[in-house]
Amino acid sequence: MATTKETAKKSDAQNQGFLFNRENYLLIISGVIVLIVGYMLMAGGDQKPDEYKIEEIYSFRRVTLAPIVVIAGYVIVIFGILRRPKD
Repeated sequence: MATTKETAKKSDAQNQGFLFNRENYLLIISGVIVLIVGYMLMAGGDQKPDEYKIEEIYSFRRVTLAPIVVIAGYVIVIFGILRRPKD
């Protein structure tokens, strides 16, 4: 039968490890990379400030694809933060 001192020692020993392990960090880093790619897809091109090309501004890449990639990046980062490390 475990005493309260033994139980406290066990819980202290378990809490001294890192919060995230390698898998969590890899998920978070990959999510940040996906976010950067999404924002790069959303960014403007070599358009001059005095020109307004509707086809380029409202293209599929900027209006549909880039927001989907950015949302996927945020989901990956959140999943990497919330995932419990395997013991």
